[in-house]
Amino acid sequence: MTSALKLFQGRFGRVALLDSDKDLVMHSHPQCHVLIKAEGADTSFQVREQFYPLSQDTLVLVNAWEPHCKVHRRRNQRSTVLALYIEPAWLAGMDRKLSVSGLQGFFPQPCVRIPPQVRALADRLVAGMFEPQRDDKDKARWEIALFELMMSVIYEFSAWREHMEIYRASLRRPSDPRIKRAIRFMNENLDTQLPFDELARLCNLSRPHFFYLFKECTALSPALYLNTLRMESAFGRLSADETAINALAGSLGFVEANHFTRFFRQNLGIPPSEYRRRVELFS
Repeated sequence: MTSALKLFQGRFGRVALLDSDKDLVMHSHPQCHVLIKAEGADTSFQVREQFYPLSQDTLVLVNAWEPHCKVHRRRNQRSTVLALYIEPAWLAGMDRKLSVSGLQGFFPQPCVRIPPQVRALADRLVAGMFEPQRDDKDKARWEIALFELMMSVIYEFSAWREHMEIYRASLRRPSDPRIKRAIRFMNENLDTQLPFDELARLCNLSRPHFFYLFKECTALSPALYLNTLRMESAFGRLSADETAINALAGSLGFVEANHFTRFFRQNLGIPPSEYRRRVELFS
């Protein structure tokens, strides 16, 4: 089982403290992603095709839209993981160069040794999550601690100094108007169960060519991209309104609510009802 010890959501993105002995399926996020072990057993993450340890001495860094999954190799031993999902727009509000945090190549190395100052800042952030967030001043202090941790990680391990090269590399990625049309259709029709064969036909492409072009343009399969859109919509809806889980499932293209609950749990480790119950919102 997975327990959400703390969940914070705001303009910075999301910060989760999750205690678990379970795996997660391959997934992605539109945010840059930092994983730090808080306590418990060591675990590991697969980033694309490689496996990387998450321990007291190492942290895992995942670029925006980069496929990854948790692989818990020590059964019946629990790990508490601090997971940061940081919005590029929040970082860019502090420094425009950091807008490239939403692009591939921002974190060149998926796994690095954690310096003492980063460990100290992470421990301070975790401790602050258990302190009462009584008012906006308390939340602002915690958000500053989050920013200090992220800037320490970024300064040490990102390619922010080469921000223009990261940007130019993103422009060199193949772009196709038919794939843009497919992505727009996905965004606008999350409640539609349209087979990818049909989506390919809407784009005037054969199924194999559609899948090939989609991965060339996005580095993701159509299914993984769609799942990411569904999860991001679910995070927003679960925190913003009281729509019943059954209705929310239908609006995201799931015939049965239990299918949505299983999907959500496979991606985050907890059911959507627990996310709604535990998340704390920052204005």
